[in-house]
Amino acid sequence: MSKPRNLFLIGPMGAGKSAVGRQLARLLHMDFVDSDEEIESRTGVDIPFIFEKEGEEGFRKREAKVIDELTARQGTVLATGGGAVLDPKSHSYLGGRGFVIYLHTTVKQQLDRTQHSRNRPLLYGDNKEEILEALMEIRDPLYREIADLVIETDGRRVKEVAVEIRDAL
Repeated sequence: MSKPRNLFLIGPMGAGKSAVGRQLARLLHMDFVDSDEEIESRTGVDIPFIFEKEGEEGFRKREAKVIDELTARQGTVLATGGGAVLDPKSHSYLGGRGFVIYLHTTVKQQLDRTQHSRNRPLLYGDNKEEILEALMEIRDPLYREIADLVIETDGRRVKEVAVEIRDAL
């Protein structure tokens, strides 16, 4: 396969989308962008603040607009937020405008990787494992529906995952 015009990394929080995306972009000499970082840059505030002021619905509207713009670029590796696939338009943009890579990880691995993060408003509840399991139940079928490639990331190093993706392309 020749190098795709765009690569979109999807998957749950803690799957490694941003870290793998940066490494993959370096390996392929492509631009890298993280949709959450782009939203924060444009608004001047962090994601938890947006959730606090606008709720998840307000955040998802902002995210859909950014996903539309970023997926229209050329030569980009895009790391999306875990819930980007929830919006039907974003789901369509991701599935129709590039090569989609689902970075799959288990709930246990997500817990390990997100335990010290303060930037994950959906994990502000008491039982993080229950929250992550509920999110995965809803989102996993959506990720798989548009994925061109599924990569397991549990217990793996960022560079190893990026090289596997590069080699699969």
